[in-house]
Amino acid sequence: MGNVYKSGFVTLIGRPNVGKSTLMNHLIGQKIAITSEKPQTTRNRIQTVYTDERGQIIFLDTPGIHKAKNRLGEYMVSVAEHTLKEVDVILWLVEPGTYIGAGEQHIAKTLSRVKTPVILVINKIDTVKKEEILKTMAAYKDVSRFQEIIPVSAMKKTNTDTLIHTIFQYLPEGPQYYDEDTVTDQPMRQIAAELIREKALRMMSDEIPHGIAVVIDRMTERENGMFDIDATIVCERESHKGMIIGKNGQMLKRIGTAARIEIENLMDARVNLKLWVKVRKEWRDSELYMKNYGYNMKDI
Repeated sequence: MGNVYKSGFVTLIGRPNVGKSTLMNHLIGQKIAITSEKPQTTRNRIQTVYTDERGQIIFLDTPGIHKAKNRLGEYMVSVAEHTLKEVDVILWLVEPGTYIGAGEQHIAKTLSRVKTPVILVINKIDTVKKEEILKTMAAYKDVSRFQEIIPVSAMKKTNTDTLIHTIFQYLPEGPQYYDEDTVTDQPMRQIAAELIREKALRMMSDEIPHGIAVVIDRMTERENGMFDIDATIVCERESHKGMIIGKNGQMLKRIGTAARIEIENLMDARVNLKLWVKVRKEWRDSELYMKNYGYNMKDI
């Protein structure tokens, strides 16, 4: 008999900025989820696929679990917590440290209500000494019921092979859900919008990024294979609009150039990207605007 083929769904949860998107990107070997040093970078559930001879893992990257301050925040937390009931394995990412704060305690309480196997992943181990990692493992071992505790470094790819091997141990026997070349089910329009938002997150001040969304207005392919993409960056204040555009349009140009290069690399095609900026006051508390910008509470 041949080896058993395993497949299943694995969600990554944790507080904002613990490295969920970075880890997922490294596990699948390609950048799909956007990353930045700012919290709450991921807003929607992002699905990616890892396939090898052992089977197929469908990863669900989720927004960081945090105390919501608006409707968008409530949506993000609901997306993250909703996935816990839909998956075969849960990866709970934490950073090294013995202090278990209110955020981690909330996640532990949430996990106590599900029967899904939980693997505690201590990320960013490249930033601390080995003794700190051992202390973190000791501090967390009684916080929740863990099938495994695995220290990793997403940035250095330390122990990521061990993590993949361990995930397969807890997946059921199952079918190949996607063909072996598939790395995500995200439409290219959504990936392009997220890449534009990532560049704005990385280039703008702390005040602005939480209040922006990106909408792809048009995406068409020419006969020569080049893509024309028109996109709008939505912000909440007129003052933010001026800062996004920048003096003589320089900031908007920088965002557009950086985004275009990355979109071209991902699509393996030339891209003509045009950006506009629009003000929609308090859109993060408007279900209508949230739905228009791709966040729909009814979907969860």
